[in-house]
Amino acid sequence: MKQQHTAGGARRGLFAPVDSRARVDAVVRRIGDAIELGLLADGEQLPGESDLAGQLGVSTVTLREALMALRQRGLVTTRRGRGGGSFVSLPDAPGADRLRERLRGWSSEELRDLGDHWAALSGAAARLAAQRTGPGDLDQLRRTVEEFAHTGDVPARARLYGRFHVELAAAAQSARLTREQVALQTDVGALLCLVLGDDACREEVAERQCAVLAAVQDGDEDSARSLAERCVQRSAARLIALRLEL
Repeated sequence: MKQQHTAGGARRGLFAPVDSRARVDAVVRRIGDAIELGLLADGEQLPGESDLAGQLGVSTVTLREALMALRQRGLVTTRRGRGGGSFVSLPDAPGADRLRERLRGWSSEELRDLGDHWAALSGAAARLAAQRTGPGDLDQLRRTVEEFAHTGDVPARARLYGRFHVELAAAAQSARLTREQVALQTDVGALLCLVLGDDACREEVAERQCAVLAAVQDGDEDSARSLAERCVQRSAARLIALRLEL
């Protein structure tokens, strides 16, 4: 019998306790990754310091140091007084030249290896999501698929592409898979701007995402896994082809 999965699984994975090692860096990475991926919306208020520290399993001193680092990176702004707190500040997307330079830092072998890892994560997440979720648990994933299919903003497409895979892991009810997907998307997600600007590519990705969603909703574990893997493999292949042209 399928387990019920409440909304916000990606957020619960995001705010799960961090590792005891290098806690400030871990908090900065966790929240910074979520902001850059768009899991936290521009202008969104973060939980209060005590609540957020408790969710992350760190002291308020550690959290304040992390928030200071995030402010220095321009990812968080702080307002004082009534209605104050810490608020998300979504960074500007890097330009195409900067992204191509970043892509040059990857070899085709590294991109292929990354694609293999990514496909394995997404395939496992899709299989587990098909096994564990009911139709009502997929509303957020469905909204992300619809938003991706209709947005004309290329950086937004890249963020939504990454969010799809993170929310797929959240639908699998696996905090570890969710965190792995967040970390992976921040490594490669922005690079997808270089391929998702093409409308034909966007339409193909949208169709593949719809197919994954349908298989998960139908509880077809094998199809969900293979479709999710193929979606990632196609994207990785495009990045490798572009890298070879540089």
